[in-house]
Amino acid sequence: MTIVPYSEEHIEAIQELNKTENWTQLVERNEETRNAWKNSNVAYVLVKDNSVAGYVRGLSDGYVTLYICEMLIAKPYRGLGLGSKLLKFVHARYPRTRMEMLASSSSHTFYESQKFRPFYGFRKTYEE
Repeated sequence: MTIVPYSEEHIEAIQELNKTENWTQLVERNEETRNAWKNSNVAYVLVKDNSVAGYVRGLSDGYVTLYICEMLIAKPYRGLGLGSKLLKFVHARYPRTRMEMLASSSSHTFYESQKFRPFYGFRKTYEE
């Protein structure tokens, strides 16, 4: 497995992973998702045999905050430490920042095992 910077050639495979995870808003808003990847300063893909096995996308000011917008590992590769590898890789690029993210109720145990602590927050989803 290799971690490489995102390029536009990865977007279709990323959207396939999103589809299998039922992250429908990212899939349905395909053009916005493409633009989000283009404009993110944290955008890396985990590649195995020229296939996308996972990804992480986020934003950082480089000094205080590193925010992980999405991270996803393909189901066949879960439980192998790849999510941890991606998080460590990204945080090493911004080592003095605090790393923040939103997580689903089904993934909280993974993030807690990575020393994240829960905190209270809010989210408002785009409405047409």
